[in-house]
Amino acid sequence: MAVVSFARGIPGPDLLPAEELGACALAAARKDGARALNYGPPSGYPPLREWVAARHGVAPERVILTTGSLQGFNFVARELVRRDATVFVEAPCYDRSLGILRSLGARTVAIPVGEGGIDVEGLSVALEATPGEKLVYTIPTFQNPSGHTLGRAGRDRLLQAARETGATILEDDPYGLLRFEGDPLPQLFELSGGEGAILLSSFSKTVSPGIRVGYVVLPEELVGAIERQVLENYVSPSIFAQAALAEFVHEGFFEPNLEHACEGLRIRRDAMLGALEREAPEGLSWNEPEGGYFLWLELPEGVDAGVLLARGEEAGVTFVKGSDFFLNGGGTSSARLAYSFETADEIGVGVERLAGLVREAAGVTA
Repeated sequence: MAVVSFARGIPGPDLLPAEELGACALAAARKDGARALNYGPPSGYPPLREWVAARHGVAPERVILTTGSLQGFNFVARELVRRDATVFVEAPCYDRSLGILRSLGARTVAIPVGEGGIDVEGLSVALEATPGEKLVYTIPTFQNPSGHTLGRAGRDRLLQAARETGATILEDDPYGLLRFEGDPLPQLFELSGGEGAILLSSFSKTVSPGIRVGYVVLPEELVGAIERQVLENYVSPSIFAQAALAEFVHEGFFEPNLEHACEGLRIRRDAMLGALEREAPEGLSWNEPEGGYFLWLELPEGVDAGVLLARGEEAGVTFVKGSDFFLNGGGTSSARLAYSFETADEIGVGVERLAGLVREAAGVTA
């Protein structure tokens, strides 16, 4: 029996632009091989930095290309924790970021996330009560793990709270362009005018995870410190992958590929929502994200996601239990489902298996 995986947030093979990227890699080697195939500057391949900078309306010197956005988070977190900053995180929060903060021994404060995104009023109160340097780490659009999105009013209020308390916002936005319904929302970074905010993003979801290219847009005063971390971690970034990606965006492949990815993700999301509507037992609830990779399940009362996961692995369906995304407990009856990888038909099979396990664990009938 083939296992249906709702665990990893990775794109399905049909969403990867293999032919276009292959052609762009060859073109990069032919056009700029002397630079693309050699060591490069710590901030990355200059033509791609310039393209990113232009999209965000900043000077290229503020952009550092990284090996995925998580590496950018690691660099920024290390610098701010070294300065003894308190880090405010979402609950639930991206588990890999939490792992980095734990390893750094960071002082952290968790703020709940609901259907409308992070609890901005609760965050404001916590910021007011916290002395010293403060960093607010948030994924405001199609959040990982919950799929929730912070609305425009919440974004304005969050920026106001950060300004009033001197907090720096670290906005992680790998999913914002993957919208397949509803109206787009401006990034916090955009609304802030680039002041008091740091932006992380990645081409892993909009182009391909395998090229391992992300970026961080920094205040000028942090650039030197982050570049030093780059040099301490590797001699040079992957210039060739960045050069191939630069060719990809400059040749006009980025927007059509984004449209293709969004349509494929919409089909998958709709398949998951439809299957849940058909199969879900009483007491199981979920949100309906307008984009991104994930949705969030709340299990019936008394059903433990960890126990359910162990049974699911035997029954041919996997997911990530909610408790993995909390710093200090929580999420025991929640789960993250990724709809990005499996086909629509496989999603239907997986949801049917999962619903059966939930029904059994809750002792309810269909």
